[in-house]
Amino acid sequence: MQLTDIEKAMRDGEQGAAVAKAMDLLIRYGEALGAERLVETRNVCGTVTATTPFMRDFALNKGGLDAVFSEFNLDSAEVVPVPKVKAFSSHLQLGFDPHHPQEMGISEQQLRFYERSEASAARMGVQILNTCTPYQVGNVPTRGEHCAWMESSAVIYCNSVLGARTNAEGRESTSAAMITCRIPDWGFHRDEFRLGTLGVQLDIPVESVEDWGLLGYWMGQWVQDRVPVIHGVGAVPNLPRLKHFGAAASSSGGVEMYHIVGVTPEANTAEQAYGGRRALEVRHYGARERRETLERINANGSERKVDYVMLGCPHYTIEQIWEAAQLLEGRKIHADCALWIFTPRAIKEVATRNGYTRIIEAAGGKIMTDSCSAMSRAVPPGTRVVALDSAKQAHYLPAILGLQAWFGTTEQCIEAACSGQWRVA
Repeated sequence: MQLTDIEKAMRDGEQGAAVAKAMDLLIRYGEALGAERLVETRNVCGTVTATTPFMRDFALNKGGLDAVFSEFNLDSAEVVPVPKVKAFSSHLQLGFDPHHPQEMGISEQQLRFYERSEASAARMGVQILNTCTPYQVGNVPTRGEHCAWMESSAVIYCNSVLGARTNAEGRESTSAAMITCRIPDWGFHRDEFRLGTLGVQLDIPVESVEDWGLLGYWMGQWVQDRVPVIHGVGAVPNLPRLKHFGAAASSSGGVEMYHIVGVTPEANTAEQAYGGRRALEVRHYGARERRETLERINANGSERKVDYVMLGCPHYTIEQIWEAAQLLEGRKIHADCALWIFTPRAIKEVATRNGYTRIIEAAGGKIMTDSCSAMSRAVPPGTRVVALDSAKQAHYLPAILGLQAWFGTTEQCIEAACSGQWRVA
């Protein structure tokens, strides 16, 4: 790996032991990837706080939170003092909602340890956003900006919608980037890797959030980790639609970037999206593909009695909370069903100021933050059947918790919460 003089100095310890450990990690990581150099980044989204009982016990026995950061964030058995971050760094979602510990199954001891960990991360200079959608609450990189982000749905949004540049990073590489402002220069940091290779021709209108989730799920299963170019979009999709589209594509496949001709920043034309090349293959998405995808997502659903409705994967926008409140106002959640809506803390504050939290809670629902049921592995007691408006969550939650899941529109999900029954549209 070719290092600059500044990078060599960091490697050799001139900026402290933690930075040296971080550089060692990044060099090993980059060499494994075949990267020839590092690229500078000033925008990092990762996970720093400690939330698990294992980490709590590790901190107690090995040297406190510095030991946790050294071992789990820098791959260092040697405990080094944790410095302040150099890059603008945002913390992603947690394993639970600290404001609802009882529902999340979290002990008082574990909650207190988490609070210590969060305070430590804040002292490092990390922004405690605690969301899988940092672009909703203050971290919006510009086109061409090199980033180091975790979280599959955030990565695909960053690359595709914002036109910034990141690979799907992990806890270790993002932590190293926070204190070095460096990440390996490979993959989606490189122009040539960002060009489209496969084409998707839309033969039907794709309009609703559900439509975009289904298209993303179908596309991801075919594309896997390649870069698709979508042709034939009618109405320009908004943030919630693109959020659900990317999340679904990165769940059913490994998609980290896509282009929509005439919509996304690096696809003003098809020629630009493909870099002047021809698509290796073009597939059509029509009524049959949509129907089969919906059937595939709902294949494990058999019982129509719904115990739990989860909304907010990826975390709900204020627009989506507004829509849910409109659908719920004056109604009541069924006695045998629960409704949890997940959103960033900052957006919940806006929802509360606008009266939406009051409407949702009056109906019997809860607005939760910082996590989701897949991350926390927490659902209301006795849950066997869940209703979701997220293709991503419908992909993961049954596998993680062994539940039956129904996927559909937000309106279908709210209706299920109020009636206790899943009804096909």
